[in-house]
Amino acid sequence: MEATEQVRLLVAGVADPEIPALTIEDLGILRGVRLDGGRVVVEITPTYSGCPALAAIRADVERRLREHGHAEVEVRTVLSPAWTTDRITERGRRRLAAQGIAPPPPPGTVEPSAVPCPQCGSAHTELLSRFAATPCQALRRCGACLEPFPHLRAHR
Repeated sequence: MEATEQVRLLVAGVADPEIPALTIEDLGILRGVRLDGGRVVVEITPTYSGCPALAAIRADVERRLREHGHAEVEVRTVLSPAWTTDRITERGRRRLAAQGIAPPPPPGTVEPSAVPCPQCGSAHTELLSRFAATPCQALRRCGACLEPFPHLRAHR
């Protein structure tokens, strides 16, 4: 395996601090990794400008690479093009649902008015609050199982 790909795999496995079951690759935050001489350059894009998790992600990327012998690390924030939920991988969408978080709709589709419950699958859900644990999430409740659940809203 090529050195750049090995380094990319190291970085891709860094957990998202807000949803630790997902990696920064699952969420589409990781834009690129390259080797520049002895330095590793990593490009990341926050889910929204001002994202409070960005500093933690940067520190986790740097720590992971230094633990694996990379002394010179530069983590760059790339704001353009902006992150969208279309960048979430299929694995990321499955992991969100497994964590009880309704994922956003797949790329190229419109946000449905009825968001399926990640617990029981019912489409009989209602919006409780436009914001939940993070600004990217809404809080919904299922009319069938009565469980509340977060929903990662589409950002396009």
